[in-house]
Amino acid sequence: MKSTGEVMGIDWEFGKAFAKAQLAANVRLPLAGKVFISIKDTDKAALLAPARQLVAAGFGVVATRGTATFFAAHGVPAEPVNKVKEGRPHIVDAIKNNEIAMVFNTTFGTDSILDSFSIRRTTLMNNVAYYTTVAGMCAAVDGILAMQRESLDVTPLQEYHPQNG
Repeated sequence: MKSTGEVMGIDWEFGKAFAKAQLAANVRLPLAGKVFISIKDTDKAALLAPARQLVAAGFGVVATRGTATFFAAHGVPAEPVNKVKEGRPHIVDAIKNNEIAMVFNTTFGTDSILDSFSIRRTTLMNNVAYYTTVAGMCAAVDGILAMQRESLDVTPLQEYHPQNG
């Protein structure tokens, strides 16, 4: 198979390298829109800074009630949305209606995992970027911020690793 060499997950800056790696994996990080965040209690504090960065970058935050309440108490505006089990309109409806540009979702317990199944499936069917770990979410935010600052350039691999002559 011939490689075009157009996209590779390497750069001098982590955010740009991550964004390139996502592109190579056919995941498009959004530059605007609404981000759905539903995270287990133990992850909420770790997602405050990335959520603030997204809001500062012009994104809207949509969250399940518990996450929205936590964010609001810490100065991050978040629009509450129903979980699937809470009835319509719910988050899967919003994803299907192209209202959500990216999803951050961590789970704990059987109910949460079952509820997230329909979210995962819908994001995959609608080509919405989806992250399930705090590290992945932070990396995605770094990638988005890097792409907002400047374009992703193609640099020959030799510039990163020059030959010692």
